[in-house]
Amino acid sequence: MNATSASKLIITFVTSLLLSSNVFSAVWPDRPIRIIVPYPPGGGVDAVARTYAQRLGDILNTNVIVENKAGASGAIGADLVAKSAPDGYTLLIASPAEIVVGPSAGQKVPYDPKTDLTPISLIGETPLVIAAHPNVPAKNLSEFIVLAKTNPGKYSYGTPGNGSSMQFAGESLNAIAGIDVLHVPYKGAAPALADALGGQIPIAIIGMPPTIAHAKNGKITILAVTSEKRSSAMPDVMAVAELPNMKGYRFTNWMGLFVPAKTSNEIVSKLAIATNKLVKEPATHDKLLSQGVEPIGSSPKEFAEFLKSEYSTYSKIAVERNIKMND
Repeated sequence: MNATSASKLIITFVTSLLLSSNVFSAVWPDRPIRIIVPYPPGGGVDAVARTYAQRLGDILNTNVIVENKAGASGAIGADLVAKSAPDGYTLLIASPAEIVVGPSAGQKVPYDPKTDLTPISLIGETPLVIAAHPNVPAKNLSEFIVLAKTNPGKYSYGTPGNGSSMQFAGESLNAIAGIDVLHVPYKGAAPALADALGGQIPIAIIGMPPTIAHAKNGKITILAVTSEKRSSAMPDVMAVAELPNMKGYRFTNWMGLFVPAKTSNEIVSKLAIATNKLVKEPATHDKLLSQGVEPIGSSPKEFAEFLKSEYSTYSKIAVERNIKMND
């Protein structure tokens, strides 16, 4: 072998070694990481992302920056991450909307959430609430179901919009409980809550955090939460799943960590370990609870199984109840 051939062989070997995921993951991270939040600043997903980012940076000994890329019900931010380099420096903290709910309701997105993103960990979740104006003569969901059956077609429920997880929750309740409560879509949670507070609509199904203060001062009645168990933020409020025939009923706003597909297993593992560590730390755990979020933490495999169940639930209801985002 001559000197030129030997040099080429050495260069090829070194290049191959440098490009291997093992070498990159061994030094990762060696520069700042950015977390994409597919919603504007100030919302629930954004609050969780900023709590998470602060501690993740401490654990990984690097700067972690939160960037808000809002639009198209979360699809713009999710697409940015899906098309980013799979090097562990661009992460996504997502909600059900851009991963499961929108696609199940027929939203056309420029990425495939099942193949273009790799799930890392389920950070936490917050239940939806079924809230009623005080004029509705029901103190809990059991009483409201009786009321709705006695007065078919009389009641309606507002949500942040067509194809939202709140509509899925409402239509699933209609189907299982055998009631006929009309869906009224709003353009966001704020107007739906405002009309429920004002009595323009009797029921609203929305996220829990903005309702807590109103429930405490008696301006709204929380009939039930939609998580499988009662929420620590509202321990006196029943969960829908407590009712007969409602076992397994569950619709939540969860927050999960994703990376672009083809990210190395080493980086995926490091992120999952760091996430589970910080979620279980007392300070972070308590801060998430104060935001109305039940901390969870999971392995990539557990999160993938969770998502599989979510896809099955939402796609089934979308077909059975003809739920479409653009209706």
